[in-house]
Amino acid sequence: METATDVLAIIGCLSACWLTFKFTSSLFRGLYSHFLADKLRLSANLTSYGEWAVVTGATDGIGKAYAEQLAEIGLKIVLISRSTTKLEKVAAEIEKTYKVQTKIITADFTEINGIYDDIEAKLEGLEIGILVNNVGMAYAIPGKLLDIPNLKKFIPDIVYCNCASMTMMTQICLPNMIKRKRGVILNISSASAIDPCPYISVYSSTKAYMDLFSRAIDYEYHKNGIIVQSVMPFFVKTNMTNLRKQSFFIPEAWTYVRSALKTIGVESRTHGYFSHSIQAYFARRLPKSYVTNLKISSLSAARERMLKRMKIKEENPK
Repeated sequence: METATDVLAIIGCLSACWLTFKFTSSLFRGLYSHFLADKLRLSANLTSYGEWAVVTGATDGIGKAYAEQLAEIGLKIVLISRSTTKLEKVAAEIEKTYKVQTKIITADFTEINGIYDDIEAKLEGLEIGILVNNVGMAYAIPGKLLDIPNLKKFIPDIVYCNCASMTMMTQICLPNMIKRKRGVILNISSASAIDPCPYISVYSSTKAYMDLFSRAIDYEYHKNGIIVQSVMPFFVKTNMTNLRKQSFFIPEAWTYVRSALKTIGVESRTHGYFSHSIQAYFARRLPKSYVTNLKISSLSAARERMLKRMKIKEENPK
């Protein structure tokens, strides 16, 4: 009996030590990636990859923050989005504030026929060092698949915008990066890609594609001097997320991108922000059923709130 008790005690002790080691190593890795690597100048020197950075979905939120912060370090910026008016406004702001050259390309990434030939022609001759594949579509309101309004249009739109855009932009910019043996491709995925995400199933699945594609391409071309990073944020305060308040876990886009840029060359797959890495740590270790039920509860509540707001607006039009 005592022998069995001793064995169980040893197993318990070893398990506790293993869990402590795993937690400590994860904590150290997070501190290293988000704070120490940059201080030790181990992050990528982004100005050494080429004169130009290309940013899709560049007129708002995370995309705009990437464009501005890459301009801040002296890179020329190509801004791509579907609104010419917004592109012109952001380009003028960047040129005035950061004194760098910009170029705008109007493109609707929910289309696929013809737009990439046009983009490729307009990028020809530019020394593109960094590509930020940020453009994306999300749900207007969380819901089950068949609850999505205008579903037959929504499905190809979101797949073209989230998946095809990243893949096609990569094949446009990658060849010249390989010729110069240097380049950075940042694909803005989502933490919703970690596990299945009911009520935003199509969105989270497209983001899973982005994550897997990024990791595969990084393996394929790392030896050619190419960095491919999958960026997987949790909630960030942007127009897309419709969040009104920032917090420790919900940074503004500018703050988030400032942190994420420090992880380039350090992590090929990053959550970009220290508190987001904490969330990811627990999301990957809690029981899957618990995490899934938490998502369903949260997104269902969000759906009810949004439908209630819509009803109030309909009943009280301005």
